[in-house]
Amino acid sequence: MSGVPESHTGWTFLTNHARVLAAIAEDPTTRIRDIAARCRLTERAVQKIVSDLEEGGYLTHTRQGRSNAYRIEEGTNLRHPAEAGLTVAELLSLLAQHDAANDEGRQGRRELQDAAGPQGRTAESDL
Repeated sequence: MSGVPESHTGWTFLTNHARVLAAIAEDPTTRIRDIAARCRLTERAVQKIVSDLEEGGYLTHTRQGRSNAYRIEEGTNLRHPAEAGLTVAELLSLLAQHDAANDEGRQGRRELQDAAGPQGRTAESDL
């Protein structure tokens, strides 16, 4: 492993718990190591978050050989009173729509860059 992920200062819109849940929703057989890399967290932090989510009734897991398969309890309501009645499934649906829109936007930018040719590219557009 390459070490501790780079830290982030300031606030963010999504909690680490939401990020971990979204990663598991995308691949229920994903490894803690892969979730940590995707979410830019330590493996220990991801293990704690998975434990929190299981204790809260949002997630269960079953052993499959040497790995886990996770199951999200999609009907579980979110915890904050401001989200009363909003389920995990609804949150994950919103995140999936956002990811799909971002993927389409990235594809559209790539197509525009390709159409513009090398002179239309910048160092920033290659990132």
